[in-house]
Amino acid sequence: MTGHPLLRVRDLTVGFTTAAGHTDVVKHLAFDLPRGGALGIVGESGSGKSMTSIAIMGLLPKGAKRTGSIELDGRELTTLREREMQAIRGDRIAMVFQDPLSSLNPYYTVGTQIAEAYRSHRTGVTRREARNVAIEAMERVHIRDAARRVDHYPHQFSGGMRQRVMIAMTLSMEPDLIIADEPTTALDVTVQAQILDLLAEIRRDTGAGLILITHDLAVVSEVADQIVVMREGDLVEQGTAERVFCDPQADYTRMLLDAVPRIDDEIGLLRTTSEEDR
Repeated sequence: MTGHPLLRVRDLTVGFTTAAGHTDVVKHLAFDLPRGGALGIVGESGSGKSMTSIAIMGLLPKGAKRTGSIELDGRELTTLREREMQAIRGDRIAMVFQDPLSSLNPYYTVGTQIAEAYRSHRTGVTRREARNVAIEAMERVHIRDAARRVDHYPHQFSGGMRQRVMIAMTLSMEPDLIIADEPTTALDVTVQAQILDLLAEIRRDTGAGLILITHDLAVVSEVADQIVVMREGDLVEQGTAERVFCDPQADYTRMLLDAVPRIDDEIGLLRTTSEEDR
């Protein structure tokens, strides 16, 4: 692969200063994500993995200090003004969050929410055109009868289908980079397998880069080419998925691997025997 990577992170540090002193929650993190690549960022609660994704999106809470470099397609993001970042968020970088129910407005149909998100980044698009985009996006994530269900409300979908709606909203923007933050945590194993298959399919079909944030190495094994393992803000291991799984170098990585239930066979069985989640 030639040229610069899609995403280049160097010496990323995120910290907070309180009355008790200064604490860095991400420390000197560095990694590259090639175009069309998939990176898994793995760690337990408090490892800094989600804060890394928020830092990339430029959505850090008030009081946070970010240093280092984040380049998207060769463009430095850390020096951009908020208005410039707003143009990038959702359009070139899109995020899928852990809990789709809290991300969706219960008072609007899912079609309206997908369509309005699309129109906010596309000038001159009519409501009818945006509605058609919403239907097409829902069909791409395998929501059956999308032309009818586009007018349904979030509570009329199961947890797995709401996550598909969020992924459809992401897809409608045709981003270069998708960040999925614990997208399967609240789902049962059957639906987890379906969502992971969907993310892999989207990456293959669109060429978008994917960052998967998770505490579960079994989830990462299904999707990622490269793995970054974090602990208390530090990068403790980094490498190809095959190398990290077969020959882990850090004691912490070995501990995480030992703690993972060997569910690959179970997931494979569920893929072949379960019906589509509704």
